[in-house]
Amino acid sequence: MRENKIKQYKKRLLKLLKHKALKRGRVVLSSGKVSNYYLDGRLVTLNPQGAYLIASIILELIKHKKISAIGGPTLGADPIVGAVISLAATKNKPLSGFIVRKSAKKHGMQRLIEGPFLHKGSRVILVDDVATTGGSLVEAKRALSSLRIKVDCAIVIVDRGEGARENLARVGCRLISLFKKRDIL
Repeated sequence: MRENKIKQYKKRLLKLLKHKALKRGRVVLSSGKVSNYYLDGRLVTLNPQGAYLIASIILELIKHKKISAIGGPTLGADPIVGAVISLAATKNKPLSGFIVRKSAKKHGMQRLIEGPFLHKGSRVILVDDVATTGGSLVEAKRALSSLRIKVDCAIVIVDRGEGARENLARVGCRLISLFKKRDIL
């Protein structure tokens, strides 16, 4: 995909985020912080146009990376993972998906990481819709590292700029954001 097309896709995605996902008003975030705005990423990641744009942009960002899977913390990563692996299949790029639970299931296979088995030494990409402190991405990175799975980087749609980049760097994970808070507000 050409650089010009990516810019067009990002422009369309930003418009969707501003019109569908941005909510103003006091809200408590999953990090526990209080904010005067909320980005409900699922209103865009579960929108057909939004899912396509996000998947297209992410596939372009990772096209030269040697990775076997893409995934992230449930619930923010779920629709992104589905969109990316589906679009990858149409481009004959083998890519599996996975979801990291908040805690292991108490029944069945009692897995913390759902999806096709990830082998030791596999290289993966983490994704999420919005990052504030990056806590859920850090936990996902730790869960994968404990299984000797290598996390290449984390990609989020929006970085709120409240510590995620720094917290991920502390655990050896680079954060790539499609947009920053200033782009949205």
